[in-house]
Amino acid sequence: MGRTRYTSLKEGRRTSELPAAALRAVWREGYGAGDLRADVMAGLVVGVVALPLAMALAIGVGVAPQYGLYTSIVAGFVIAALGGSRTQVSGPTAAFIVILAPIYTSFGLAGLLISGLLGGLILIAMGLFRLGGLTRFIPHPVTTGFTAGIATVIATLQLKDMLGLELGREPEHFFERVMVMWEARASVIPGELAIGLLTLAMLVMLPRVTKRVPAPLVALPVAALVAAGASLIWEGFEVATIASRFQTTVGDQVYAGIPPLPPLPMLPWEAAGPGGEPFELSFSTVRALLGGALAIAMLGAIESLLSAVVADGMARTRHDPDSELIAQGVGNVVAPFFGGIPATGAIARTATNIKAGARSPVASMVHALSIVVAVVVGAPLLGFLPMASLAALLLLVAWNMSEARHFVHIVRVAPASDVAVLLTCFGLTVAVDMVIGVSVGVVLAALIFMRRMAEVTEGAPAPTGPAGTVEEVPAGVVVYAIRGPLFFGAAQKAMAALEIVSRETEAVVLELDGVQAMDATGLVALESALETLQDHEVHAVVAGARGQTLALLKRAGVAEREGVHLCENTAVALAWLREHSPRAAG
Repeated sequence: MGRTRYTSLKEGRRTSELPAAALRAVWREGYGAGDLRADVMAGLVVGVVALPLAMALAIGVGVAPQYGLYTSIVAGFVIAALGGSRTQVSGPTAAFIVILAPIYTSFGLAGLLISGLLGGLILIAMGLFRLGGLTRFIPHPVTTGFTAGIATVIATLQLKDMLGLELGREPEHFFERVMVMWEARASVIPGELAIGLLTLAMLVMLPRVTKRVPAPLVALPVAALVAAGASLIWEGFEVATIASRFQTTVGDQVYAGIPPLPPLPMLPWEAAGPGGEPFELSFSTVRALLGGALAIAMLGAIESLLSAVVADGMARTRHDPDSELIAQGVGNVVAPFFGGIPATGAIARTATNIKAGARSPVASMVHALSIVVAVVVGAPLLGFLPMASLAALLLLVAWNMSEARHFVHIVRVAPASDVAVLLTCFGLTVAVDMVIGVSVGVVLAALIFMRRMAEVTEGAPAPTGPAGTVEEVPAGVVVYAIRGPLFFGAAQKAMAALEIVSRETEAVVLELDGVQAMDATGLVALESALETLQDHEVHAVVAGARGQTLALLKRAGVAEREGVHLCENTAVALAWLREHSPRAAG
């Protein structure tokens, strides 16, 4: 593969390394003890932030919390080591919940792991084919709309644990889920709600007091202590915890909560299927999982590259999108073999990493290693964390993810067409799913863009004489100027006036110096107009075509058509017409 350049805007120098080698670039520039100390401290801070988030996100998907931790450990380390961003932190993210939860419900843990593996392979292919730059063509209203829609769904999913609701069934569709929760409103447990609200209040207020200590590091242990104390003081006061909700069997040992073990090698297809039943691996099953895998790859690419762009802006570095996609893919291929669910770049953890002083991918690798230590040493303590507290943490994540103020701002100031795209993506993501929301949004945005471009492209007689742009035109000659890209959305409009010529017209100069690009439809429309002129025995001179437009005209043999002549500009075309009788030249 070709060589990739990394530019450190902070240091003002450029290095060249192979793709997937941000870490190598750092080493080549010089990596000292001071850099290592900064990265270790940043990695430990991010590890503290990522630990409860990883557990909460896994629970949000429906799996046991240790699988979120395994994802942060394995995928986080691999992606950092191979990636194209110096400071990005990868792991499970909230955006994936809406995709992964239905997969887990239908196919079990094995199906979820295989979907992540397939999604990783798709990401690798995207990186190898250098498709990293394509994500920038997704319009802002689309990303804002589906992100807000995902946040809405995530927030709704957390209400069950936040309120302690007892649901007989949990529908997959948003509106059905809301109705079921409304019908179960009488089952709200005041203790769960109180612990959830206490946690949420601390998560919101603590950053206003100090930003030196991550709010979850204080809020979650305090909530756990309050819940334990309240259960001793008030009879019947109980809240669900990780230890009371989840049990894991490893060999002959049964662990309540999280096993105090590092991620161990496994085969994804040997994990449990839906309802805990054995998983049946077959071609039809893999084919059924491909849709989810494609959604994982699509969202993973968008979110990881968006996070890398944010990191570039904060750290003044430049990432390689293709290298980052390959690394994300490798991480998602490796992680399932250790129980890891799909991962991608995490904006909040990346921002924390940079603010904590990270200088290289080593910080993200340290973050992964710190979680290993926390699992092995502190797993029994993690089991005391209340489920309502983790739900409160995800509620806050969903709120931050929604960017509600920015959403409202776009609705207020953006053109009506962009607002329509935004609301369409939001509504479909909530009501149907993210893939439909993004797909329809991109198509709708593309149609709107084509309409705008068609409005920009125009064709009309060029101004002549002393006050115009074209010198005096001989009698019987019309100079017709086309401005803007001549593509399928604008071709007919731009060429329509050419089909109406007067009897006095002997020649038409088609001025194409304002046509930056032409597609097949534009070429057909031009050839149709030339045939019309030929039918009227009107000679045509095509002037000013350049670049891609000129190359296309030559390949199509336009200059070889009877009655058609190519000139480098309008002045040359008019001079040629003065020397030749148009009808005789035809």
